[in-house]
Amino acid sequence: MFFMNSCNPEIRETRLSSTTLCVSSCPEEQLSTLEEVQLFADTNGSFLCVYSLNSFNYTQSPSAGSLCPRLPVPPSKSFPLFNRCIPQTPECYSLFASALINDADMLHQILSGIMSGRDTILGLCILALALSLALVLTFRFLTMLLVHIIISLVILGLLFVCGVLWWLYYDYTIDLSIELDTERENMKSVLGFAIVSTIITAVLLVLIFVLRKRIKLTVELFQVTNKAVSSSPFLLLQPVWTFGALIFFWVLWVAVLLSLGTAGSAQVIEGGQVDFSPLLGIRYMWWYHLIGLIWTSEFILACQQMTVAGAVVSWYFNRNKNEPSDHPILSSLSILLCYHQGTVAKGSFFITLVRIPRVILMYIHDTLQDKQHGACSRGAFRCCRCCVAYLARHLHHLSQNAYTTTAINGTDLCTSTKDSIKILSRNSNDFTSVNCFGDFVIFLGKVLVVYFTVFGGLMAFNYNRTLQVWAIPLLLVAFFACLVAHGFLSVFETVLDVLFLCFTVDLETNDGSSEKPYFMDHEFLSFVRKINKSNSAGVQTDKDSLRNEEGTELQPVVR
Repeated sequence: MFFMNSCNPEIRETRLSSTTLCVSSCPEEQLSTLEEVQLFADTNGSFLCVYSLNSFNYTQSPSAGSLCPRLPVPPSKSFPLFNRCIPQTPECYSLFASALINDADMLHQILSGIMSGRDTILGLCILALALSLALVLTFRFLTMLLVHIIISLVILGLLFVCGVLWWLYYDYTIDLSIELDTERENMKSVLGFAIVSTIITAVLLVLIFVLRKRIKLTVELFQVTNKAVSSSPFLLLQPVWTFGALIFFWVLWVAVLLSLGTAGSAQVIEGGQVDFSPLLGIRYMWWYHLIGLIWTSEFILACQQMTVAGAVVSWYFNRNKNEPSDHPILSSLSILLCYHQGTVAKGSFFITLVRIPRVILMYIHDTLQDKQHGACSRGAFRCCRCCVAYLARHLHHLSQNAYTTTAINGTDLCTSTKDSIKILSRNSNDFTSVNCFGDFVIFLGKVLVVYFTVFGGLMAFNYNRTLQVWAIPLLLVAFFACLVAHGFLSVFETVLDVLFLCFTVDLETNDGSSEKPYFMDHEFLSFVRKINKSNSAGVQTDKDSLRNEEGTELQPVVR
């Protein structure tokens, strides 16, 4: 769309009311005379005067001055997604940009931010991928020194990003030239990011201080876990295929989102002008689209968990650890595709059902803030959001244990969930005391990836404050970085959870005698006993106390 008076647009209540035309291309060079306007139309097929005036009459019609754009016509370029010719001269840019951005609704502002910053978003996604790969290699060869380096980087990164966020907010507040809605929205977003980042930093610093004495045990834990990873090194490459599937799905999802945001029909209104109106109800389809995003993303991640669980189970229940089975990952993947896709789809669907109320509660909470309801209402919804978030976290853990049980016995999701709850409840002390150490260090790795990616996004998006609402693109990048970091680092998390569930099954079904020997090696068993001894304040836990005489429904498959 080309605005005939782009350097002096008619603005009514901060909305553009100047006459606009549909053109095939924007004039990239200044047109000073009607002859140049006519030449541009004949050369490019882009007519800058009203439709009723033919191009050969541009220089002959006495009323051409009122039917053609005001001269000189400034050079302009098409702005992404808006498809409007934006003047490039400084004197025209400021006033026109302010009217243009305020003329667009929030959906178009968000989509415009995504499209105009697509190169930056792609670069940040690549940065998140590189950081995740680096941390995967770090956890693979984890030592005491590397653990201290990771914790130091997390602490410095948290403090540095918080400082930068507050500095950016201060820079916005002292900038007296803030006139556009986009700049004001970005200032509010920076304040929100700064507050959330400060709270997260304070909580993590306290946790790091409290758990600092567990670092040595954490290193030993990862050394035990790496034995399982060493038997099938291609487990570390499993997130690459997951990342590829997520990239393909996300590209498709964004393409459909852009189609939803620009879907509409042209209608002729009074005076022979054409108005572009959106299709009825089409913009509410993003709720359905959002459900598809959550469910499909969870399904892809669940497939990775199921594949890794199957490979680790086949290694653990192998009497000869020095001769692992051939192609354990391909074997696990083939079993998943042939028999357990329904289990994975059902598990990811339950997680989606928990996430949807969380999104709705967030929307209601924001609405109550805008309407300035009472503090009790906002507090109630905030508590509900916390409860739903806790339920989602617990459901994730249950799903992982159910996938492992399915890999052991081949049972369906509900049966596997019930069996895993029974066996873990009988061995909760053995399992819980060990599992939290490694999970916390892995979580710090995820925080490191997300924080450095968000920091890079802040620096990149901050250079273009005026024509870009970058709060949503930055949230999109943060979510993607979290998803990628979770996809890569969750390999160790999954291996850890699978190993200890297999360990509890091994204790339930075997006693260590020559007739019923353990599947685990002595290093693994001695490590768990060391943890139990530390937790019981010096009380020795022998092998008999680890066993449960009641048995279990789970029966490991000897391979």
